[in-house]
Amino acid sequence: MNIRHLEILEAIAETGAFTGAARKLFITQSAVSHAVAELEAQAGTALFERLPKGVSLTRCGLSLLEESRGILTACRNLDRRIAHLEENTPVTVVSSITIASFLLPRLLGRLKSACPDISILVRVASATAAIGILQRGEADIGFWEGAAPMGEFETIPLGSYRMRAACSPEFPLKKQVISPQELCRFPLLLREPGSAIRDTLEHRLALANQKVSPVWESVNSMALVKAAEAGLGITILPELLLLDSAESNRLRFLSIDGIELDNQMLALYHADKYITRPMLKLLEELKKNGAGI
Repeated sequence: MNIRHLEILEAIAETGAFTGAARKLFITQSAVSHAVAELEAQAGTALFERLPKGVSLTRCGLSLLEESRGILTACRNLDRRIAHLEENTPVTVVSSITIASFLLPRLLGRLKSACPDISILVRVASATAAIGILQRGEADIGFWEGAAPMGEFETIPLGSYRMRAACSPEFPLKKQVISPQELCRFPLLLREPGSAIRDTLEHRLALANQKVSPVWESVNSMALVKAAEAGLGITILPELLLLDSAESNRLRFLSIDGIELDNQMLALYHADKYITRPMLKLLEELKKNGAGI
């Protein structure tokens, strides 16, 4: 049995004749008769009553027609949609936690304004997990912080963000500028190992022969902000995530002598990836705005 057999069954029921079904479907009457013979052989019973002035469905034929209605409707709906299949396919995005916190919402908000029909599915993960998801082909495009990872990726620069150290105004530290050695002696509230923020901090401190031993680790940046506001230690996070607390005097910024902390932001996708039309719109938006995002 195939879809054409079911279409012939339906056409015969609607026209009441093999010749009428042939005209409706633009095929020969012999093709209709052949399909009916195949259907009846497969069913093991007669599906039509052959009458002097046409044909009508038997009870078995009516039963088969009723069961086939849903299949025919689904196929016709798919036939109408198939030409627009690519446009209706979502773009899957994986993003590091930090980029998802401040850059990605603005980017996707602008993209939806320009292309309201585009569908985006977002998955947020640590930087290390995000690159694994992209490498396994579970996402179309990834948003990454730091140096471009190994692999055959096309990259789009998206600017950078500055990282700052901050503590509560009541935290027992009078200095505004502290050395890397002093920083590491204080309680530190840091992102988890493997995050781009933690990796950058540890790399810079290693150059000063220092190693961090945080008292609080979290994948949630806002949890670290609240802990710092409560006076539990010094946190080091993107400046954008600390500005509200600093402007309302719940936190104050510190400088680390001789160390500047920043992270590059990149969009990544496989060099040999097929680019759908929705994906192309996203890439064009990224390339057009770049650091201006």
